[in-house]
Amino acid sequence: MADAAPPIYGEITGPIVIIGFGSIGQGTLPLIERHFRYDPSRLVVVEPRESAADAKIMAQYGARHVAAHVTQENYRELLTPLLTAGEGQGFCVNLSVDTGSLDLVRLCRELGVLYIDTVVEPWLGFYFDRDADNASRTNYALRETMRAEKRNSPGGTTAISCCGANPGMVSWFVKQALLNLAKDLGLDFQEPPTGDREGWARLMHSAGVKGVHIAERDTQRAKDPKPLNAFWNTWSVEGFIAEGLQPAELGWGTHEKWMPANAKQHADGSAAAIYLEQPGANTRVRSWCPTPGPQYGFLVTHNEAISIADYFTVCGEDGVPVFRPTCHYAYHPCNDAVLSLHEMFGAEGKAQPVQHVLDEFELVDGVDELGVLLYGHDRNAYWYGSQLSLDDARQLAPYQNATGLQVSSAVLAGMVWALENPEAGIVETDEIDYRRCLEVQIPYLGPVKGYYTDWTPIDGRPGLFPEDIDTADPWQFRNILVR
Repeated sequence: MADAAPPIYGEITGPIVIIGFGSIGQGTLPLIERHFRYDPSRLVVVEPRESAADAKIMAQYGARHVAAHVTQENYRELLTPLLTAGEGQGFCVNLSVDTGSLDLVRLCRELGVLYIDTVVEPWLGFYFDRDADNASRTNYALRETMRAEKRNSPGGTTAISCCGANPGMVSWFVKQALLNLAKDLGLDFQEPPTGDREGWARLMHSAGVKGVHIAERDTQRAKDPKPLNAFWNTWSVEGFIAEGLQPAELGWGTHEKWMPANAKQHADGSAAAIYLEQPGANTRVRSWCPTPGPQYGFLVTHNEAISIADYFTVCGEDGVPVFRPTCHYAYHPCNDAVLSLHEMFGAEGKAQPVQHVLDEFELVDGVDELGVLLYGHDRNAYWYGSQLSLDDARQLAPYQNATGLQVSSAVLAGMVWALENPEAGIVETDEIDYRRCLEVQIPYLGPVKGYYTDWTPIDGRPGLFPEDIDTADPWQFRNILVR
């Protein structure tokens, strides 16, 4: 990419307002500068932190810094003049924690401003509200608020919900992986159009897919060992702790015959998911990635676990699902983050006082292998995804590690699609053109490959102790959950 002029995907005619300037914001800013035409004098970063390092990056790209928290009390007064300054259509890029996505979507659509975020983010206090029951602290509940807004206010200015690596990119991977699998199975099919949700769901059903793991292994290593009382990660520590302390959640497939004793179903909404009465970052599952092979992952809640299961649901004439895949995250973060989680839960869930995101200069090597594992079909299991190394990330774009570039390049792809489809209303990443988005993103993802495996979650167990497993159907969640 360094040898050729980067493609310019279009012009953002109004202000660009980036909310949040953590690792993802820092990585996204250079991609915006590289791939869009815009007025640099109307590029604004809203970030309460005032650090010399942040100021240097902002100055490099000509961004104006507004040092402020975006809160439920001030967001309209603070953001409206920034988003409407001058002529043209503005773009709000929300990359912050504790900023209410639903309210920001409403504001942006009122103002005719394009919007994108990487998660349905609540206002400060939601994740750790001890007065709320666990059902109301789920991503299912957060997603339902956005779904209700879409039903109540259809059409209009485009707002893309949950467009990072995961949620986001992995929904595009699922479609490409499904097409690859259907072809390899010898199915007679035609690719459904972008807007044909039922067609995509029927294709997954006919392919015999029982479920999908968002299967990730981060092997990036720091130069120095992690000290005690510090939480280290390769992306937002605040974000990881917040989602890790939410209940474990998963899209619940129609093939499942067993449910954990502490599992709960939702009374309202799509009914596409369940949650467990335990934190996701303290819930382990068996999964598989190409490089390590079999591995333990954490069942951390993510929007895509619910949206993918919902998107690929086939209903009968009575509206009752006849097919739905199980879907959940199976995340093995970098070793420093695993150790950080172990310390945190050992201290009764109290987060460490030092929280630090490892940047490209502190890391020595490693890969973030992030893909989708489609399982239960006649070829057993198929993983498809990105195997982006730290070295590749350093060469492809500034201020990136492998994890961050997978996220920021997905934000770029979503921005391109929104600019090309400015009146699409509120959309999830499952609903937009996966081919166009991957076309934009793949140059930043390193090797993107598919792998078949004969491994199942009943393989490789020590056999020294009695286990309550289902040997007749290896791909039951009963066998995947580590109990």
